[in-house]
Amino acid sequence: MARDLFEFLLRMGDNTLILGHRVSEWCGHAPVLEEDIALANTALDLIGQTQMWLGLAAEVEGEGRSADDLAFLRDAWDFRNVLLCELPNGDFGQTLMRQFLFDAWQELMLTALKGSSNARVAEIAEKASKEVAYHVERSGDTVIGLGDGTEESHARMQAALDYLYPYVGELFEGDQVDAAMVAAGVAPDPGSLRAAYDAKLADVMSAATLSIPGDRFAHMGGRDGRMHTEHLGHILTQMQWLQRAYPGASW
Repeated sequence: MARDLFEFLLRMGDNTLILGHRVSEWCGHAPVLEEDIALANTALDLIGQTQMWLGLAAEVEGEGRSADDLAFLRDAWDFRNVLLCELPNGDFGQTLMRQFLFDAWQELMLTALKGSSNARVAEIAEKASKEVAYHVERSGDTVIGLGDGTEESHARMQAALDYLYPYVGELFEGDQVDAAMVAAGVAPDPGSLRAAYDAKLADVMSAATLSIPGDRFAHMGGRDGRMHTEHLGHILTQMQWLQRAYPGASW
């Protein structure tokens, strides 16, 4: 049970860690000042959630590691984030489409986790869900505004959806870790969230005048560490170099 709970917490924390790092790459580069600040705040929210998930994971593991150790001293094959989170930002529209696809799932997952049998998991979900409610509202509104905008913005958003949609299915993949979490009442079966997710996606994409791809093929491998994209290694190189070069550095 402890090992399965540790794996589940890594999945939650690694998703927010890697996506938070990706979103932070926009800092100083967003198209307008307001968006620059909004993206930076979103990244900070995700990193804050990471601190809670990986902090609890370290406690559950009980081997003396901290949230910082898990973030900065693991190699790519030890990460358990879904592939969607590590994909490059692309243009502004692709970044916001990726954010909405993740936000819509995270909102459903956190809502379910607020009823977790594990009090610490429920507590983290309760706190994070307040931030995610804002994230999904903002990313959804932006997807609608750009999709139902100019010919150029519509084309870019459709291209972003076509590129990212094959990575959505992994969010709902289940394995023995998930089965253990369901049996213990800690977390829901990921697949049980798909119908509500599809309904939310259909509403937003319809308002955005975008077409959801009909092919449900899904890239897999990130949640269990079997296979990450080539992009994760580059992220870790940037994110971990200071701690790797100067072990134990602090300020």
